[in-house]
Amino acid sequence: MNEMYLLNVEGVKKKILHGGRGELPEFKDGSKLTFHFQTLKDDFERMVIDDSRQAGIPMEIIVGKLFKIEVWETLLTSMRIGEVAEFWCDAIVDDPSSYKRDTWAMNKEEKLSAVPVLHSEGNRLVLLKRYQEAAAKYQEAVICLRNVQAKEKPWAEDWLSLEKLIMPLVLNYCQCQLELGEYYEVLEHTTDLLQKDNGNHPGENVKAYFKRAKAHAAIWNEKEAREDFLRVAQLDPSLGAAVKKELRLLGERMREKHVEERQRYQGFLPNPVTAEPPMKAGSDHITSPNVQEPRLPTSSS
Repeated sequence: MNEMYLLNVEGVKKKILHGGRGELPEFKDGSKLTFHFQTLKDDFERMVIDDSRQAGIPMEIIVGKLFKIEVWETLLTSMRIGEVAEFWCDAIVDDPSSYKRDTWAMNKEEKLSAVPVLHSEGNRLVLLKRYQEAAAKYQEAVICLRNVQAKEKPWAEDWLSLEKLIMPLVLNYCQCQLELGEYYEVLEHTTDLLQKDNGNHPGENVKAYFKRAKAHAAIWNEKEAREDFLRVAQLDPSLGAAVKKELRLLGERMREKHVEERQRYQGFLPNPVTAEPPMKAGSDHITSPNVQEPRLPTSSS
């Protein structure tokens, strides 16, 4: 099958090279699509620009999650399982100054320049208590730095310099997640920071331990919260008063929780059985008959 036809989308043409199996699937939001692809230059030589098979793993997208190249979803949801097809998509070219460029479209210098701007925007949104938007700014800044860092040799000087820039952004992101009640998100990121840093930035470590302790306390992990709070006091004795306050609050919350649990489960326990009073001998009570043991007959010679 090599018939070319237009999809119901302006600027997109499709040519089926190998028919797929069965009916066209129902692609609901949240469906995961796994596929291989090649991107070719539309000229006589048809030079391959990108090829997922060279990476060794197929590509995946989730339907409805607004993938960066939105036309991918249009193309893939027109295909059956096992189908092979070619698509022609018209290019849309905008002047670089006419739109806000996405992170993936920036070069190294642009990403590094965007980081302080995103950091500042995140701080401004925190002051306005717009924590969800602030977290997105910090996260975008981290992505910029991680993309640049990925091209550096791990643990080399440049890599470590970038990691030093990443840590405060991740901690700011975690603070927003604490405010939003996303405690497991905080545990994941602070633990990752502490494992990577290995004591190289004690000031940032204190902040990471403190935020992780707060997250543990919020989800009733008393032992872990106490350990992290005590580690904070050990690393920075000037925070001893703050740690003491947090430990007192943790103790109060745990006691309240235990009281609530006792009250909650009290209604499910059976009522205690009261023993009946012992019966007194008398005319109003049944008494056992005086039964004498039977005497065996005696035999005489």
